[in-house]
Amino acid sequence: MAVLTKLGVLSVAKVQAIFMAIIGLLAGLMMASLGPMAAMMGGGAGLAAGMGLVAIIVLPILYAIFGFIGGAIGALLYNLIAGWVGGIEVELK
Repeated sequence: MAVLTKLGVLSVAKVQAIFMAIIGLLAGLMMASLGPMAAMMGGGAGLAAGMGLVAIIVLPILYAIFGFIGGAIGALLYNLIAGWVGGIEVELK
């Protein structure tokens, strides 16, 4: 059994950033879908639609930035803690 004692901080941060950008895109798409619903309810459809389109662009970028930062901090903390307790046992084939 192999022991995972160290993570590449930059590699974890990049993967986390991409993962979170995908989540941000999904969140933006959900916000964009609120425009037609607001129109059906007689609300401010134009504003909701405009905000939805902005969300499709802005949310993936913000989620990626915070995902990168969070992934880097998480990997640094893992490396620190793994040094104390020995890491995670992983079975590789």
